Amino acid sequence: MKRQNLRTLALIICTFVYLLVGAAVFDVLESTNETDQKSKVLKRKETLNDKYQFNNTDFSEIEEVVLQLKPHKGGVQWKFAGSFYFAITVITTIGYGHAAPSTDGGKVFCMLYALLGIPLTLVMFQSLGERINTLVRYLLHRLKKCAGLRRTEVSMANMVAIGFISCMSTLCVGALSFSYFEGWSFFHAYYYCFITLTTIGFGDYVALQSHEALQNNPKYVAFSFIYILTGLTVIGAFLNLVVLRFMTMNAEDERRDAEQRALLSRNGQAGGHSHMHCVPDLPSSSAASGCSGGIGAPGGGGNGGVGGAGRGLRNVYAEVLHFQSMCSCLWYKSREKLQYSIPMIIPRDMSTSDTYMEHGEAFSSEPLHPLHSNGCVFSMHHPHSAISSVSTGLHCLTPYRLGHCKRRSSI
Repeated sequence: MKRQNLRTLALIICTFVYLLVGAAVFDVLESTNETDQKSKVLKRKETLNDKYQFNNTDFSEIEEVVLQLKPHKGGVQWKFAGSFYFAITVITTIGYGHAAPSTDGGKVFCMLYALLGIPLTLVMFQSLGERINTLVRYLLHRLKKCAGLRRTEVSMANMVAIGFISCMSTLCVGALSFSYFEGWSFFHAYYYCFITLTTIGFGDYVALQSHEALQNNPKYVAFSFIYILTGLTVIGAFLNLVVLRFMTMNAEDERRDAEQRALLSRNGQAGGHSHMHCVPDLPSSSAASGCSGGIGAPGGGGNGGVGGAGRGLRNVYAEVLHFQSMCSCLWYKSREKLQYSIPMIIPRDMSTSDTYMEHGEAFSSEPLHPLHSNGCVFSMHHPHSAISSVSTGLHCLTPYRLGHCKRRSSI
């Protein structure tokens, strides 16, 4: 199973387990309180019926009127200020539920407005968050340089720490402000800010709904609008920094698999046309039969030699790519360190192999190098491949393709 499929399956399982854990915790915390509140409300209903001699029909009508009056307790909702507030809750997907369109035309326009506004807002906040992260990274780099630190590069841990501090600071500033304007406790104001900026929007706490603030307190209205948009930007920057890094892992794996397939295909085709001249160490029949002459050798043995060379070359590449997959973390290093990772080394090394193959005939008349008992001769201008510098278990790949290999009798 591919790595991407395994990761997706693991995320699905973790999400369902997380849901089960959340359901169990909320059941323990809220179910008893819900039962108690329901009992109190029913007793209050019976008390009112006995006091005012309401029957069930009268009480139902009164209850319906009270529910209809609830959205109007905060004053006029559909003037420009209230409509702007509603538009913010639509395109940011907060959706308090404190106001909703009642006409058919308003409902149709709300759907069309959200259909275009929600993607536009998401892209805007993510783009703005990315720009903020870039600015913070630059400022932190300059600060480290001015402080005279030896390592001035900004790590992921630095950015996560700054993003977390920024989110906490934004929530605390909002909690202090709304607790002052709305008369809430600090905890309830902090809860409102968190539910708002994470776009959950339960609607149990909604700002600008007391004392007709939408019409009578324009400074508070402006502060609320600016705070919501600014806070969503800060949260978007933090999510861009943390969450989207994991979301791009599947794309990175797909790109890596595509490059590996292209590399195997390209070098498999190149291996089929390579010239491998093999001289046996010992005059044994197994070595002679396993390694014939070059292309065009008598008796048709050249084709067998070419096929064996291609298969051997593909086996070497399989070992290389297996080692590369075990070191997949190198794919996520910084751009400055990519030159040391295998994915950057292999294409560069192999891109020069065709040039060496063009000069392969130059070695046909030279004696075997005394330092190589296996008979591999290669250009002294290219003493070793970059792969051998990464893994000592994978020997020089260039001699395998270019030199005149004298196979051991054990093959």
